[in-house]
Amino acid sequence: MKFMVGYQHMADSSLIDAMLQFHEDIYEVYFSWSDIPNGRGLSIEALRLSPFEFQNRQLFELGILSKNRIRLNLLLNGNCYGAQSLSRAFFSKTGNVIEYLSERINLQSVTTTSPVIAKFIKKNFPELKVSASVNMEIGSTQGMDYVAEYFDGYYMQREFNRNLPTIRRLKQWCDANGKELYMLANSGCLNHCSVHNFHDNLVAHEDEIMAMDNAFDFRGICHDYLARKEKQISIIRDTNFVRPEDLYLYEPYFSAVKLATRSNRNPAAVLEAYVGRKYVGNVTELLEPNHAESFYPDILENSNFPPGFAEKLMSCDKDCNQCGFCEQVFEEVKINLEKIGESVCVNQ
Repeated sequence: MKFMVGYQHMADSSLIDAMLQFHEDIYEVYFSWSDIPNGRGLSIEALRLSPFEFQNRQLFELGILSKNRIRLNLLLNGNCYGAQSLSRAFFSKTGNVIEYLSERINLQSVTTTSPVIAKFIKKNFPELKVSASVNMEIGSTQGMDYVAEYFDGYYMQREFNRNLPTIRRLKQWCDANGKELYMLANSGCLNHCSVHNFHDNLVAHEDEIMAMDNAFDFRGICHDYLARKEKQISIIRDTNFVRPEDLYLYEPYFSAVKLATRSNRNPAAVLEAYVGRKYVGNVTELLEPNHAESFYPDILENSNFPPGFAEKLMSCDKDCNQCGFCEQVFEEVKINLEKIGESVCVNQ
């Protein structure tokens, strides 16, 4: 199984070094470009540079990957393009960006949320593969069939990561119709989040919003929700992340697996964990968004998850009122760092 890995500019070379080290395990590296809206904001390191400096640095690092024959994927996956969504100027700019990048790096594909962008690329750049973004929330064969003429592959709706019957059904349809099926493995988003679309729209308009005198700072509702002790079970029960150790269950069904690494604090460690199929440490550190601060001083030790955890969730009937499995797992994996510290002091 190979991985899609997200590019982010960092102060050091750790992510680029990890990509080069594990290049045989990488399906492609995905990235956003310039001021075109996409599904994530810029990293802290990127924000410290001027737009010109950041673009030059990004092109340099993508060039290193390209020279090492790593395929590159352009993200045009903003949830909203506002008044520009159908404008000639927007598509002229998009075409110019694709031409510019194709001349300089190993651009092989585009991921988008827009069927109009997908149609534009199919018509004007037929050599590029086009994937339907996970933000389109496609989780049925009908949803795939509606846009089959525009897309070569689909990211499955993340809420179905632990639903084996649905995964099998989508895979069968893709095989029968010559399409690829992909999965996002390490999302920290809550399933069926009521404000997910609102938040994605904010991110798409991030540049405009940052220029305003804003009354609120909105980071999503998940962090505050999970900080409430009575709601913390949701990190196990109401999320969809797949641990590195459980990837073997998904190999028959997905052409490649996406790793969210564009805003993770240690993306190289995420890549290493999934390539190596093992991680010792706080499982939330693998996720994007990372909810570690919501649980502190508790952590959820990944190596403490019981055998059969993933198999149980992939086949369960999701009747949470009649089952205490997730609650049991939560207590097994939770470690209080303050209590460990007290124990060490007493023993010394």
